[in-house]
Amino acid sequence: MTNNLIVAPAPHVQARQSTRSIMRDVLLALLPALAVSVWVFGAKVLCVTVLAVTSCVAFEYLIQRFLVRGPLTVNNLSAAVTGVLLAFNLPVTIPWWIVVIGALVAIGVAKMSFGGLGKNPFNPALVGRVFLLIAYPVQMTSFGTDAFTGATPLAAFKYAPVFAGAPLADLAVGRVAGSLGEVAALALLAGFAYLVVRRVASWHVPAVIFATMALFALCTALLRGWSGAALWQFPLFHLLAGGAMLGALFMATDYATSPMTVAGGVIYAAGIGVLTMCIRLWGAYPEGMSFAILIMNAVVPLIDKYVKPRRFGVKKQARR
Repeated sequence: MTNNLIVAPAPHVQARQSTRSIMRDVLLALLPALAVSVWVFGAKVLCVTVLAVTSCVAFEYLIQRFLVRGPLTVNNLSAAVTGVLLAFNLPVTIPWWIVVIGALVAIGVAKMSFGGLGKNPFNPALVGRVFLLIAYPVQMTSFGTDAFTGATPLAAFKYAPVFAGAPLADLAVGRVAGSLGEVAALALLAGFAYLVVRRVASWHVPAVIFATMALFALCTALLRGWSGAALWQFPLFHLLAGGAMLGALFMATDYATSPMTVAGGVIYAAGIGVLTMCIRLWGAYPEGMSFAILIMNAVVPLIDKYVKPRRFGVKKQARR
């Protein structure tokens, strides 16, 4: 009788999925939000997105070809995903050269300097966005277009004395000012549902982020003595406005920068939710999702160290 049991060191192939197939699914999941963004802001959205993707792919190729001199990985589509996510974090009015700089920071600094995909501790697209937000705050917060002018809903609330209600329907379908990926909440949810069905992403991290943000906003509204429509609109407003959907669904769930266990993911997600609300309510910026994810990215190694699954066959030791 032949023994077909083969023991080998990790990594072990557990499914037919590959990095390329996963990244392809992510790109497909982002298409509905891209379509809504084009509908809201016009064809220039495609120019910004194509430039961001091209720049990210080109920088990764050049760095690997002439600096790292390792095997080329641009074919796995991870650089293209970074480019789309970077574009989704930019306003449509952004100058082209700022897009290129953001791509260089995202790929050259946040990804390739750590060794490439899977070794980067921080989400590359968010590093690029935060760098641009600090270096070019005026260009990164100018959202005036032919379709919309004025401040984003989060900025309007930030500097308003009271919460005067929220255009929830407009936030859901994208009829507001904002970055390319901040105006399509329902489209982002539809794309993420596709990833869940394809078993590319898990719903745990986004669900905990949304629950934490909603609970925090509800407690804040109660402490401020609000009642009526404002009491239930305030949590929904924070879930739909700004980069909450984009960050929670497509950035906080990044394999390389999130915890390895479900329990660790819950801690990680709750931290993102709390930090996001603290920055939004009391910080210097109207939006806090990007900063919250990067801060919790830095905590992931600590979470993975102390939140570990029980090894197979090892009994839980009784406490003395």
